[in-house]
Amino acid sequence: MMNWVPVVLITFKVIVLGTGMFFAIKWHHDKDKKSKEGRRS
Repeated sequence: MMNWVPVVLITFKVIVLGTGMFFAIKWHHDKDKKSKEGRRS
């Protein structure tokens, strides 16, 4: 009867961690890009 609980929680965890990893990578990429532009000028 309660077999759906782990599925929902694991799905939620994967979505949250995936979103967090996406924004962390994007933030580092944008920061690196900005620092390279600053060094050139």
